[in-house]
Amino acid sequence: MIRLLSQARLIRSLRHRGKTRHSKEHTETRGKIRITHTIHERLEAAEKRSEIGHWEADTVAGKTGGSCLVTLTNRKSRFLLAGKVQKKKAQYVCEMMIELLNTIDKECVKTITPDRGKEFSKHFDVTESLGDVPFYFPDPHASWQRGTNENTNGLIREYLPKTKEMDTVEKSTLYRMIEKLNSRPRKCLGWKTPYEVFFNKVLHLI
Repeated sequence: MIRLLSQARLIRSLRHRGKTRHSKEHTETRGKIRITHTIHERLEAAEKRSEIGHWEADTVAGKTGGSCLVTLTNRKSRFLLAGKVQKKKAQYVCEMMIELLNTIDKECVKTITPDRGKEFSKHFDVTESLGDVPFYFPDPHASWQRGTNENTNGLIREYLPKTKEMDTVEKSTLYRMIEKLNSRPRKCLGWKTPYEVFFNKVLHLI
């Protein structure tokens, strides 16, 4: 007598084990974040760096992936805001972005262009908290579209290399690093500092 197999066992016997098939029009969304706007919709003023208020956002991880830095760089002035969070998690990153951007005038926060990492998946909360500030996301695997922040993160690595345990970085060390970077004259700014351009003030550097 032939033993009848249950439907479930029959499915497991198939070559593809009953895997769900999608049509060619299907778009995979697992592991991705919902985006509101693409970088191609961003304001012309942000593209041309013609005004203060447009920011790029990213994270800088340590050696073992524990604590990380949340970095925000102003496109026009290259002025840096940064803070340390205990984990590279969306909730921590969201809260730090809000905390950092609340330290400056509201008119200086007009758009934010982050990385596409899942740590920015709570960007809706940032938008709501900051008074409807929009996020513009770059194309996948197009880090050059956020070149200002990428270059700034490279400067941060001079102080905090990838071999550094971010958990051990003291707040005082972080503040000194940020101050040095914001006080460093830049060729792209006509040898002015990010601080001078952002606040429209002249520093008397020795």
